Amino acid sequence: MSAFRESFLCRFCVWLYAAYLDSGLHRLLVRAGAWCNAQIDGSWILKPLCREGCVARAWEGSVLCGFLSWLAGIPAALLHWLYRVLQPTWDGSYAARLVFAAGDAAPSAQFWLIALLWIIPYDYWNNAYSMTAFAFLLLLFHAAVMHRADCRLDIRSIGFYPLVFFGSIFLAAIYSSARSLSMRFLVYHISAALCVLVTVSVVRRAEDLIRVAAGGGMCVLVSGLYAVLQRIQGVEVNKSYVDVELNAGMPGRVFSFYQNPNAFAEVLVLLLPLVLALALCVRTLWGRVFFGGTFLVGCGALLMTYSRASWVGMACAMVVMVFLWKPKLLPGFVVLCCLAVPLLPETVWNRILTIGNLSDSSTASRFPLYQAALKVIQVSPVAGAGLGTAAVQRFIKLRYLYRGSAPFVHAHNFYLQIWLEAGLLGVGSFVASMLWNIKRAAHTVRHCGSSAARTITCGAAAALCGSMVNGLADYLWNYPRVMCIFWFTFAVALAGVKICRGGEMG
Repeated sequence: MSAFRESFLCRFCVWLYAAYLDSGLHRLLVRAGAWCNAQIDGSWILKPLCREGCVARAWEGSVLCGFLSWLAGIPAALLHWLYRVLQPTWDGSYAARLVFAAGDAAPSAQFWLIALLWIIPYDYWNNAYSMTAFAFLLLLFHAAVMHRADCRLDIRSIGFYPLVFFGSIFLAAIYSSARSLSMRFLVYHISAALCVLVTVSVVRRAEDLIRVAAGGGMCVLVSGLYAVLQRIQGVEVNKSYVDVELNAGMPGRVFSFYQNPNAFAEVLVLLLPLVLALALCVRTLWGRVFFGGTFLVGCGALLMTYSRASWVGMACAMVVMVFLWKPKLLPGFVVLCCLAVPLLPETVWNRILTIGNLSDSSTASRFPLYQAALKVIQVSPVAGAGLGTAAVQRFIKLRYLYRGSAPFVHAHNFYLQIWLEAGLLGVGSFVASMLWNIKRAAHTVRHCGSSAARTITCGAAAALCGSMVNGLADYLWNYPRVMCIFWFTFAVALAGVKICRGGEMG
């Protein structure tokens, strides 16, 4: 470490940074940043967006919240009662102490499960793994609560709107037009709900939040390096993924462990802001180098997916990240982005130019999908077709609502597909959940001092914003593993807000 600090490269970087601080450019950007802060503080548009609504404010003190918290805490209360009754026996048992220690280490267990679970190659993946993993974490959590009276499942931090959404999912399965097909998808959503419940509950301090988010960072590093290896080895151009006439010379799109390049890009949009947040908040030099390098590897992999919607989503996520983290840096960030445009590879730039090009076969194929989706909404606007893509496909096929040449897989729009599957209550509560979580995070980081939890909360909220933009042109939950990663990021934002608001527990 000392050799690096005394090296010519380190001294040159220090000199360059000092010269920048004394430059007119720095003074200009500081003034521009101060102006941006003033506009944010006085904006009649942004102030309501950062303010919590009446439902969110009333939730934590409501009777419903208290009842659900009591209901979820019954197993923990019974286990702790059993521990107190037989405390000498438990304390004298080596096996019991081992179980208690494992329960206390649930955040570390989640780190390893996330790091390993989401890098399983597609050919070996089974959607039951997610359910098994988070059920195991739930058991570990209850092993900890047995000897700790202050540790309970945290329903309060999850919020009202997400609970309504998951309730609408159960209703969508029950009232589905193809109930037998929907039950399989209900299991995927239960896995996602377990992910949220466990993540929010096991994170009790900033160190837990860093550890859990780092599991997503390991996923980015390994999957990103494998994507680079795919590019070196060469990926065959798949004509179903790209219009070869408009994108002449573009290489095959990497997909890492996720089979589909769009799915891999969606994972990166969800996790890369967390990796950047870790690079900004870790205290050691080598930690910053590790997560900074991971972020660069992930960005390179994202470019090689050639996923246009994800590129736009990632750009939105980075703007939101800077806006929430340090608004005064926003003008400088915009300048750097403009300067970086000429450095983009030609194939990437050509791919960007096809955004909005209606002659692109990939873009044109979406319009029959949208038309079929709107017809389903006209037929069943309140209940939808039923939970899961299979139920929607069957609904459309039986009524001859689709006129496209390619098979109907999903609506290629996040919000339309959720409406088709979960009805009006589902899409309404989903949008409300996203807006509530992002607003709550924005409100919290605006009134929270500098900390690791604040930075990670900014990253999680930015990732959700990016995925919402990405969802305008794609359905992120077509792969259940991506659905679980989505809700993991959602839960990290919830846990970050809890820590920032003083929810740390001893």
